Amino acid sequence: MKYFGTDGFRGEANVGLTVEHAYKIGRFVGWYYGANRSAKARVIVGKDTRRSSYMFEAALVSGLVASGADAYMLHVIPTPGVAHQTVEGCFDCGIMISASHNPFCDNGIKLVNSDGFKMDEDVLELIEDYIDGKSEVPLATGNHIGATVDYMQGRNRYIASLIASANFSLQGVKIGIDCANGSASSVAKPVFDALGADVRVINAAPDGFNINVDCGSTHMERLQRHVVEQGLDVGFAYDGDADRCLAVDERGRVVDGDQILYVCGVYLNKHGRLSGGTVVPTIASNFGLIKSLELAGLSAVTSGVGDRHVYAKMREGGYSLGGEQTGHTIFGDIERTGDGIMTSLRVMEVIRAEREALSQLTAPCKLLPQAQVAVHVADKDAALENMGVQNAIAEAEASLAGEGRVLVRKSGTESVIRVLAEAPDQASADAAMKRIANALEAL
Repeated sequence: MKYFGTDGFRGEANVGLTVEHAYKIGRFVGWYYGANRSAKARVIVGKDTRRSSYMFEAALVSGLVASGADAYMLHVIPTPGVAHQTVEGCFDCGIMISASHNPFCDNGIKLVNSDGFKMDEDVLELIEDYIDGKSEVPLATGNHIGATVDYMQGRNRYIASLIASANFSLQGVKIGIDCANGSASSVAKPVFDALGADVRVINAAPDGFNINVDCGSTHMERLQRHVVEQGLDVGFAYDGDADRCLAVDERGRVVDGDQILYVCGVYLNKHGRLSGGTVVPTIASNFGLIKSLELAGLSAVTSGVGDRHVYAKMREGGYSLGGEQTGHTIFGDIERTGDGIMTSLRVMEVIRAEREALSQLTAPCKLLPQAQVAVHVADKDAALENMGVQNAIAEAEASLAGEGRVLVRKSGTESVIRVLAEAPDQASADAAMKRIANALEAL
């Protein structure tokens, strides 16, 4: 598609993604869900803490009401909160304004169906046609113009649902959380407070510009220091829209999404709650995860990269747990998308039930050393078809002699090629990765 990638419509605010784009998305969605029926469409809108999110919210809502839809404004909320409230509130559609882990200058628009799943591609294609002027939709007039509704109660209901999902107490547990100066800033602490935890919060003072800046799940160093210096039992870091979660164990070591999948998968399987005894990682997950799961008596079925692909594979096979190394973890029995705060609660459930520290729970998961890089390119397809790049990939694979692997793929959200190398030792992984990266950078 032209505008919508694997995680919505993203771009630099007012460059790749403009106010006009947002208005037109609102116009089409407001008309599409209200056409051929007497009642107005009801659309719920959330946002993260970027300065431009407020601008895009105004444009989207203007488009929605101009087409006759009622727009319910959740204000700042995690992306999974929009999906949750779309279903619980019986809305026709949910819209989230966020560029996730990207810098503040970027933004994005994600859309979900009434069932909380990411919007079908055929509808997204119709939206793209409207943006490009290939179709028209009528303006509402008179009493058919939509209303704007302050729907802060929706965020409160989402918080209450997170609390209700935990059937355990965190009394006496010292937890550090890094909110990335994003959507988790006003949501995560109330959840842990309600469960009795001693919560130590960092990076929860958004100013519109500091979202993801040296903090959150893409910059774990401060949380690592925080856990060690404060003597905390565990730490959790979210990204800008809080659909990802990575952890830090009591020793200050990062626990990535693959390790979280292992810990939760083994626990759920032990208690008969893992459908088919199977976990769904992605093709970019560490091969050591797959081997560790097999040693624990579990199976792994891999999906494409992106939570959309993970959940599609889960639905296809009837599986209940899947996720990505980056921290998108989906518990299919209770949610439809990755939810960072829910993930941290599920990890705490395991820690409390097993009465073991996170370092002990992750110890059996033996990951291979990895080297990763994202290389910016002008044309992703041309870069992968370049003979020099293809030769570099073949040489890197040969250098690993069957004891590792390389994965080279296009990003679905940025103009980059992602390179991953795994090997028995870090030096070999670094060398294989650099061989390919150098070829890409030479284009």
